[in-house]
Amino acid sequence: MERINETLKRVVTPEFTSRLDELQQEVLEEPNIQAFIEENSDEISKQVINRSLSKLYEYKSQSHDCKGCPSLDECANFMKGYEPKLVLDRSLIDVEYVRCKRGGIEDERKKVTSMIDSIHMPKEVMEASLSSLDLQDDSRVVAVRAAKDFLNEWERTNKLPAKGLYIYGKFGVGKSYLLGALANELAARHIHSVVVYVPEFLREMKQAIQDQSLPEKVEFVKKAPVLMLDDIGAETMSSWTRDEIIGTILHYRMSEQLPTFMSSNFNYDELQHHLSYTQRGEKEVVKAGRIMERIKALTIPVALQGKNWREHK
Repeated sequence: MERINETLKRVVTPEFTSRLDELQQEVLEEPNIQAFIEENSDEISKQVINRSLSKLYEYKSQSHDCKGCPSLDECANFMKGYEPKLVLDRSLIDVEYVRCKRGGIEDERKKVTSMIDSIHMPKEVMEASLSSLDLQDDSRVVAVRAAKDFLNEWERTNKLPAKGLYIYGKFGVGKSYLLGALANELAARHIHSVVVYVPEFLREMKQAIQDQSLPEKVEFVKKAPVLMLDDIGAETMSSWTRDEIIGTILHYRMSEQLPTFMSSNFNYDELQHHLSYTQRGEKEVVKAGRIMERIKALTIPVALQGKNWREHK
């Protein structure tokens, strides 16, 4: 067997030593490495540097601040979405991997997305933003200001206001879009909201009786930190959906002072008239009035006018 000294003499040639010196020089010229050594000069000796050379080289060979990475999917580092960070560990320099800038943005995007549960809402609405709303019509300015007042109140007090908005106006003026934009603004502040398209939701509730998921679904909606009921009044209302579904949800939210937003083609009076008649033609004024009391307790009416944006796309 060859002695270790003989092996080293054969492997550690002058060329190898020269290349090692060059490599060490390249590593030590890296600005972040220089800064780290300087910051920890009390603990880092030349011997520590020599023993940590492989880790320093690993640090230098990786991408920093997402430079050289066209996208998160094309991240050049060993661990995609992470970048190296120099640390001292047991008197040696080591490398830890922390989330990079692009990875952090992606994490935040996923977190924001998880803040909104939409039920039967179109994608266009769920991607809306307040900044993209056209403010040519004065009523839009008033509506956006009311939405911002809600957000400002939360930012000022760190508590959600008990009253949401009842946004009403003709078909296509942007009521649903405004709800979607507000949901996204809340999500950006890490506030969870549930956005529900009421006509489809009520149809789903009828089906939920069969698979026994009704109580669970009603509980989920009624306890949402912020609830947005889109297009209330567009459905064909039965006394059951009005009293047992909508009534139950609104009663709970009123009791718990949970903010609720609604959009409708009807103003308060028109909605009360709509709720007074069941799909069987029965007139139930008192029961409709009870629902309206809850809606008025939960919301501030805001009229939205202007052109039909669906016709001008």
